[in-house]
Amino acid sequence: MRVVLTLDAGTTSVRTLAVDPSGEILTTSQQEFTQIYPEPGLIEHDPEEIWLAAANTLREVSKQIEKMGHEVVSIGITNQRETAIIWDQESGTPLHNAIVWQDRRTTGRCQELMRQGCLSEIRSKTGLVLDPYFSASKFEWMIKSSSVDLGKKFCLGTVDSWLIWKLTNGKVHATEPSNASRTMLFDLKEGQWSDSLCNIFSIPIDSLPEIRSTSGYFGSTTNEGPLGKEVPIRSAIGDQQSSLFGQACFRSGDTKNTYGTGSFILTNLGEGTPSINDGLITTVAWKLNSESPLTYAVEGSIFSTGATVQWLRDELGIIKNSSELEELAMTSPNNGGVVIVPAFSGLGSPWWDPDARGIIAGLTRGVGKAELARATIESMAFQTRDVLETIKKNSTLIPEKLKVDGGASVMDLLMQFQADQLKIPVVRSSNRESTAMGAAYLAGLASGIWESLEEIATLWKGDEPFLPDISSPLPDELYENWLSAVSRSRN
Repeated sequence: MRVVLTLDAGTTSVRTLAVDPSGEILTTSQQEFTQIYPEPGLIEHDPEEIWLAAANTLREVSKQIEKMGHEVVSIGITNQRETAIIWDQESGTPLHNAIVWQDRRTTGRCQELMRQGCLSEIRSKTGLVLDPYFSASKFEWMIKSSSVDLGKKFCLGTVDSWLIWKLTNGKVHATEPSNASRTMLFDLKEGQWSDSLCNIFSIPIDSLPEIRSTSGYFGSTTNEGPLGKEVPIRSAIGDQQSSLFGQACFRSGDTKNTYGTGSFILTNLGEGTPSINDGLITTVAWKLNSESPLTYAVEGSIFSTGATVQWLRDELGIIKNSSELEELAMTSPNNGGVVIVPAFSGLGSPWWDPDARGIIAGLTRGVGKAELARATIESMAFQTRDVLETIKKNSTLIPEKLKVDGGASVMDLLMQFQADQLKIPVVRSSNRESTAMGAAYLAGLASGIWESLEEIATLWKGDEPFLPDISSPLPDELYENWLSAVSRSRN
């Protein structure tokens, strides 16, 4: 049987999964890597450690597939987006630790560019907001602030480019539009790197990777590599766009939310040139092949959902394991009047306020662990509603339902509360690995495992929908309390 391997390079670990033609996951391997915190607000990864984790998991899964008697026909890559890496072109040695997407060290630089009047051009060309979240200011910082010899050739890239470089032994320096569109250097309408944006950030354009189709060819692994043979790399895609594809959101208006460390809501906008919407990010979803146009998406990026659960567990000690959160929350019938705004590193969509700070509003003597647990779960749904309300306000595309995946989506309490807040059905994917599946499907399309989007759509299955209670006024009352707390967190 022919099998696709997905290399899923996340923020805290790398996983490799093997997917068969029926869309079933045959086996997986996972390896975590170190989170480096040089100072508060600064987050780095060691690129070589990311590569080691990728190589080890690929090797492990490849051996298991070989024992099963199956054939690996291609590899797909999906990755944490925006994280910036710089390496020497000749030796392939990283010149600095990777600067992670959550890192805020370039806040001052972004504010300086705002004062210089650069926002309008950046917003109109990239669809992004001028925020340290995106790669360009990180690239600039690494070039200017680290020990880079500007007399030597160096490569810049996101995690997909780095892994492609390593897998091909330096033969291919490439990316694709979904990742390129997150750098703040990619022109959405032209579909290529922008000279003027590179000039703003002092980025040599020849240090950036070649932009190829999301589903296509990115070179092959080598005989000396972790697979011990040549296997074509047939897809690369940013993790949230990969989840959109894995959830079979192929039509305009199809919408998904992934509840991870943060939450990411994406709505498929189709192939038309997109408008730029206040409070939201316009991004590339994918480019299916060299002949196809770009497919676009509108995105709301929420910085803290799963991270709030980790805070309850690690800093407050309210739970010992994340899996205990729902059970604890259900011991209280309501939130006790408490609202948690988890603005630990500012607020993302639709507020885009890096100076906002987390607050707990409505504390009384009767509030205990259960109420705080419930308020944490509710904060995930409120933030999602913030984004969906903004999408509805700015677009003619009104989502009819929300497809969901990610760790927190296992909580029925959250799913029902989310449906009540949004007043539309919430459908949880039966396959919890939507992100990995997207990259697998895209690689399989390019290598003949699947023939069409229609065929892939038949493989997607959802659990029983969570239907909203549209008769109760309580969801809107709770949301008003949330908006009041958000206002206080921003002042």
